[in-house]
Amino acid sequence: MRTIKFFRILFTISLLCIINVNVFAIKSLRIVSANGTLSEILVGLGLEKQLVGVDVTSTYPASLDKIPKIGHNRSIAAEGILSLNPDVIIYTDQSMLSPAVVKQLKSSGKKVMEFKHVYSSDGAVQLIREVGAYFDAKPQAEKMVKNLQTDLTKIPKPVSPKNLLFIYARGTGTLMVSGTGTSLDKMFELTGHKNAVTGFSEFKPLTAESLIVANPDVLVLFSSGLESLEGMDGLLKVPGIANTKAGKNKKVISMDGQLLTGFGPRLGKAALELAQKVK
Repeated sequence: MRTIKFFRILFTISLLCIINVNVFAIKSLRIVSANGTLSEILVGLGLEKQLVGVDVTSTYPASLDKIPKIGHNRSIAAEGILSLNPDVIIYTDQSMLSPAVVKQLKSSGKKVMEFKHVYSSDGAVQLIREVGAYFDAKPQAEKMVKNLQTDLTKIPKPVSPKNLLFIYARGTGTLMVSGTGTSLDKMFELTGHKNAVTGFSEFKPLTAESLIVANPDVLVLFSSGLESLEGMDGLLKVPGIANTKAGKNKKVISMDGQLLTGFGPRLGKAALELAQKVK
C-alpha cells in the first residue's frame, strides 16, 4: 500500500510539473501577430505581454500602440519580423502575407501558424476557440465566445432593409467600393441590410456611373476614410455621390475600420453599432 501511495504521489507531482512547464512555456513565448483580430484575441486570452510585434491593423485595445509595428499586412517583410526574435508568428488566411514572406519565415526555423478566418458569426467563434486552444487558454477563449454570443442576440432585425454601399477612401485619389464576399458585405448581411452592389466580388474602383446605378440608401466609410475626404462636404463633392439617395439625404455612416471589419470578439458590438446608425 505504501508503494502504491508513493507512486500516486510521484505521478501527481510529475503531472503538476508538466502542467507548470507548459504554462511557463506559453507565458514566456515571444509572439508576433500579423493580424489585428488575432492581436485582439491574444489580449483577451491574457497574452498581451507576450506580443513583441504587431501589424498596423492591430489598433484595439489602444495599449497595442506601444508594441513595435511590423508594417501593413500587404507589405510586411520577413526581416522586420525576424529582427524581433519571435518564437512564433501568427496570421490568418485573410492577412495576405505574401507566400514568399511566409516561406522565408518558415525557413528561418521559427514557428509560423496560420488560422482560418471566415467572415461570419460562426467563423469568429471558431477563430477565437482555435487561437485559445493553440495557446492553451481555452477557458479565456470560452469567456470571449460567451460575451460575443450575448452581443449577437442584441442585433435588431430591420423592418425595412436598406441598401448600403461601403466606400474605401484614402483621399479622392483612392476610392473603391466593396462587392460581394467581403467582410463589409458579410457585415451588412449580419445586420439584416443589403449590399447595394452585387455584380462583382471583392473591391472595384468607384465611378460616378456605378454610384448612380447602385443608388444606395446609406453610405458606409471608415472614420479615417471620411476624414481623408475632409468630411461630409468633401464626400459630397465626389462625382455621383450627390445624385444618390444617400447623398441627397446626407445619410453617411463612419465607423472604426478594425471594429467594422475585424469579425472577432467585438463582432456583435460592431454589428449593433452599424444597425443603430442605419436607422
